[in-house]
Amino acid sequence: MTERTFAPGRGAVQLSEREIADRVRDLGRRIVHDHEGAPIHLICVLNGAFLFMADLVRAIDAPVTVDFLSVSSYGSRTQSSGEVRLVKDLDQSLKGKHVVLVEDIVDTGLTMNYLRSYLEGRGPRSVKVASLLSKPSRRVVEVKIDYLGFEIEDAFVYGYGLDVGHLYRNLPFVTSMTPEEARAIGE
Repeated sequence: MTERTFAPGRGAVQLSEREIADRVRDLGRRIVHDHEGAPIHLICVLNGAFLFMADLVRAIDAPVTVDFLSVSSYGSRTQSSGEVRLVKDLDQSLKGKHVVLVEDIVDTGLTMNYLRSYLEGRGPRSVKVASLLSKPSRRVVEVKIDYLGFEIEDAFVYGYGLDVGHLYRNLPFVTSMTPEEARAIGE
C-alpha cells in the first residue's frame, strides 16, 4: 500500500507499514515463546491500540482471548492531563490468566502504571505490557514494557490507530506533526 495523500504533516517520526508489520510479527513470536504456548488473554486499551491489537492477535500462534478497556487521560488535547479515568471496564475475569495489556503508546507512564496496578489487583497469573510505541523522554513514572515495538523521540504521532482529533487512525503507517499542526486540525 502506498502512503495516502490525505495525511497532513510529515514530521520526524516515520514508521512504514512494512516496519510495523515486521515488528508486530516479532512481538507475537516473543509473546508465544515467553508463555510457552499457554493461553494468553490480550486486553486492548481503546481506542488507539485497536489496530496494533488486531495485528498482534493474528501474529500469536497460541490460544488467545481478548477484552477491551478504555481510559481517558488526554480528552481532546494533545498532551496528557496526568489524571487517569477508567471509561470502559473489562467484560471478563482475569483470575489465573496470563494477561498482556496492549497499548498504542507509553508516554508519561501514568496511564500504564495505573492500568498495570489495576489489572494486577484482579487476580491474573501474570501481567505483561505490549506497546507499539514508547517515548522515554516524557516519562514521569517508570514502567516496564515487556514487548516494545519502537522507541521514538518526543513528537506528536498519528496513524496506525493513533489519531489527531479522531482522524487518521486508518493510516497504515505512523508519522508525526508539530503540536501546532495538531491543534490546527483539532479546531
